[in-house]
Amino acid sequence: MSRRIDHLVICVHDLAEAEQSLRTLGFTVTPTGVHPFGTSNRLVQFENNFLELLAVTDPAAVPPAGPGRFSFAAHNQTFLAGGEGMSMLVLHSADAHADATRFAANGIGAYAPFDFGRDARLPDGTTARVQFSLAFATDPPMPGIAFFTCQQHHAPELFWKPDYQRHRNGALRVIEVVMSAPEPAVHRVFLERLTGCAAALAPGRLTVGDAGDRITVLDPVEIARRLPGLARSDVPRFCAARLQVRDLDATRRELQRNGIR
Repeated sequence: MSRRIDHLVICVHDLAEAEQSLRTLGFTVTPTGVHPFGTSNRLVQFENNFLELLAVTDPAAVPPAGPGRFSFAAHNQTFLAGGEGMSMLVLHSADAHADATRFAANGIGAYAPFDFGRDARLPDGTTARVQFSLAFATDPPMPGIAFFTCQQHHAPELFWKPDYQRHRNGALRVIEVVMSAPEPAVHRVFLERLTGCAAALAPGRLTVGDAGDRITVLDPVEIARRLPGLARSDVPRFCAARLQVRDLDATRRELQRNGIR
């Protein structure tokens, strides 16, 4: 994939409860970060991407969306009204403002770029200011979920911390995001324009990217084959993420110790 996976936004009602669930799975979780637009997060960092647990913690501060303006917080607030789960897929960016211009030219996101900063608590207890720029993209045939690119403006060492990247389950990074859709081919053009990478079509599936940074879209038959027991959805949604680990046997032992099947 021309753009690598940066992070996954996972909406939850209770950050503390979600943190405990991830610790039981063997992950290290960062301290809480507070956004200036009504949401808070906790992260699970890997080598070069991460999971973002996100909750709406100050509804009064959530800005509404408007013409040419995508509201990250309002999108996730609406998503949470329907339940918890992955609401957004984020790709790495070296220039989010240029991405926003390109997305608008390609008809996948006529939104202004969004710049913001927040304080991050470091492993030694100190804080540092981290700043980001986001460029949003949406696809009308995929209502309820969204995509964006993320550019970090601060020094890398203020965000990426080895202490936060060591996990008892041996997780190294997210290497694939799996989506379901009634007709995967319908989303080919959007995903190609989003990622800058050609998609591959096969019966019941569409894939974008290589084995280490892949988006896979499966129809209901293929979803049932790969993820048996998953409830069927008639609208596109994010279903799963695949993580690379250092040692599968060690991961299995860690899960067994914690009572996870």
